[in-house]
Parts: sequence; structure tokens; C-alpha cells
Amino acid sequence: MRIVIAGGHGQIALLLSRRLADAGHQPVGLIRNPEQADDVRVAGAEPVVLDLEQSSVDEIGLALDGADAVVFAAGGGPNSGAARKLTVDRDGAVLLARAAETAGVRRYVMISALAADDYDRDAADVETGEVFQVYLRAKAEADEAVRASELDWTVLRPGGLTDDPGTGRVRLAERTGRGTIPRADVAALVAACLTDGLAVGVQVEAVSGDTPIGEALAALG
Repeated sequence: MRIVIAGGHGQIALLLSRRLADAGHQPVGLIRNPEQADDVRVAGAEPVVLDLEQSSVDEIGLALDGADAVVFAAGGGPNSGAARKLTVDRDGAVLLARAAETAGVRRYVMISALAADDYDRDAADVETGEVFQVYLRAKAEADEAVRASELDWTVLRPGGLTDDPGTGRVRLAERTGRGTIPRADVAALVAACLTDGLAVGVQVEAVSGDTPIGEALAALG
């Protein structure tokens, strides 16, 4: 499979690229900064320089040519302000979904955030609100748009991300409650969704647990 990953230099994206490449797939990492290209190559992916904030649906569609699936793993980053939570985490995800529809790439996996729908409406104003609440709002609105698309989507909402080694075991549920999960296990979840055709049309929260990843995904139906 040729799998295009937006936010190709992110930690989850690099782990996902390596996992996919080692399994014989062709990951492609979309990056804004050309200086990140070597890191993407080392992870086993083909780097493509494309800025989601500055690109049109047609331009992104060209980058998706020949792809079998797309993954949204991009984000404004921990040091970005509230405005970029909307322009990257929300608008970038929506734009990628529209480009995938235009390019005829049906499979779309969205990496979202735990309990995104529970954001504080009063604190999520981009001008006066709290950055984290705006971030959750951005994820919630992006997820809603993806769910409303014609794509074969999966919305994965991981808990607090850690750099611990992956365990290969998770707990998946519509609502898991608070919890953490290694980035390596998030990458493994995304890879399984893509390569095994699991969790299509499903939105699910994910934290560390006791169930093997493939079994947990298969149980979603």
C-alpha cells in the first residue's frame, strides 16, 4: 500500500512510517519544512514538501496521486498559538479529507484526541480562550467533518501520549476515561487499521490496556 501521512515528521508519523516500510508498504510523509526530509527518509518514507496551510485541494490531491490511504497526523505543535490549532489541527484535516475525496483515495485515518468533544465552549474562543480548549475544539470539529465525508474513515482518539516502548496492548472504547498510551502503540493501531482493513466507520478512544491491538480492533466490528 502507498500511504500518505500528513505531518510526516511528527513522532507518531515517523514511527508509523518505519512500521509500514518494514512491512513492505510505501509510506509518504508530507512535511512543511524541507530540512526534515532526511529524517523522513531514515524512517523509511518518501518525503514530499507540502504546507497544508498554504495549499489548495487540487495541490494536495496531486500529492495523493496513486495513494491507497491517507493519515492525518499533523498538528500545530505544542508551542503554537490558538489560531494554528484551527488552521492546522482542524482546517488541515478537513482539507486533506476533501483532497482525498477529490483524488479518489477512500481510506482515511484521523489521529485525534481523547475526549475532544468535551471541550469547554466558553474557553475555546480563538481570541480570548485557552489554547488547550481551542485544540480540543479543533479536533472535535475536524472529527465531525471527517465523519460526514464520503470516505472510509477511522477516527482514533488516543489518550496522553508517552515515549514509553509500545506494549502492543490497548483498551479501546467509545469512552475510555483518562489514560495514557505510548506513541508506538498509536502507530501500531493506525498501521493495523490500514493494512488489515479494521475499524472503518468507527470513532474510538485508545489508552493502554490488556488486549492485543489486532484483537481490540477486530472487536469493534
